Amino acid sequence: MSAHPGAGERVKLEIADIVRAHRAELEAKYVVTLEQRRVLSAMALCRTAALGGHLDVCRSCPLMHPSYNSCRNRHCPKCQALAQERWIAARGEKLLPVSHFHAVFTVPSDLRPLAQKAPRVVYDALFQAASATLQELAYRRVKATLGITLVLHTWTRELHHHPHVHAIVSAGGLTESGWKSMSLKYLFDVKVMGTLLRGKVLTLLREAHKAGKLPGTSSELQQLLRQLEQHNWVVYVKKAFRHPEHVLKYLGRYTHRVAISNSRFVAISEQAVTFRTKEGNVAALPPVEFLRRFLRHVLPKGFQKIRHYGLYAGAAEAQLQRARDCLQCSGPEQARINIERLQSWRVALRHLTGRDLSVCPNCGGQLEQRPLAAEARAPPATGLGR
Repeated sequence: MSAHPGAGERVKLEIADIVRAHRAELEAKYVVTLEQRRVLSAMALCRTAALGGHLDVCRSCPLMHPSYNSCRNRHCPKCQALAQERWIAARGEKLLPVSHFHAVFTVPSDLRPLAQKAPRVVYDALFQAASATLQELAYRRVKATLGITLVLHTWTRELHHHPHVHAIVSAGGLTESGWKSMSLKYLFDVKVMGTLLRGKVLTLLREAHKAGKLPGTSSELQQLLRQLEQHNWVVYVKKAFRHPEHVLKYLGRYTHRVAISNSRFVAISEQAVTFRTKEGNVAALPPVEFLRRFLRHVLPKGFQKIRHYGLYAGAAEAQLQRARDCLQCSGPEQARINIERLQSWRVALRHLTGRDLSVCPNCGGQLEQRPLAAEARAPPATGLGR
């Protein structure tokens, strides 16, 4: 059944509906890992009666509305907004009040098949190589320790596999004598960065193969490495952000982003999933192919997609404080206020949307919570156009 809205009707399009309608067909056609199955199950049940919840009942009018719990899976598009805001508030205390560069490190297409087979190894290598490249060049140029945050993305707007790391890098660092600023016009030579990245990733892959962490034979790996050595690895550096608050706002767009958000869906039917891509374009895929592409971007269990290095590393508190002393600053006051007010998800929701969950949307009266009846906890219906 089509999920297109009718005249005067607004239908909310969600990936959960695709999962419920086509999961069985997907698993009959493709191998689905345990972690991928967990993601599918979580999204299918997210904010449904099956996960429990409560009734919001108004004391002044007949309003009675169920509110269901979230799955909190990091791949679910419905569960990232509050987590993202809390992360931004927490990082605001760490972020130095200096300009920052945004760099993107991308692996060649020849490496993507291996990344699909051994994602933990390849993604770890990309993180290590990107951070080491930045720190090595920082030492060569200014002999300073930078503040670095890396975020992994694995997708294109069409949901193709495209591993790359976004890096936020302080435009200056801590030296033995104090803080040293860098020019905002230039981070490092991107060709040099690409060459260093290539060498470091290939070295790490060789070490991983010797340790038995990669599939395939030695001859297959050597052939792949020769192919990768012939590529110019792409590193892109964007214009520096002058103000820390702009860095946080921009970085927040990347930290908790998933492969696709529900807002990008144009239409969902039994035959096709249509979604927005770039520059006003759309793509249409059969539902099973859509789910197959989406699952490519499920990360291994426990894998950290956001990592901090240099002054922003968890073990560098003393260095970070020394950098603050050199810059004569303290942790941003606004960040501390944000953390306090985002501790409660209800307060966070009010901060994000302006909606107060204790106030009735119909009459402005006071809402009270009541438990759901046991019979209300039924699994969600399957199929589209529920």
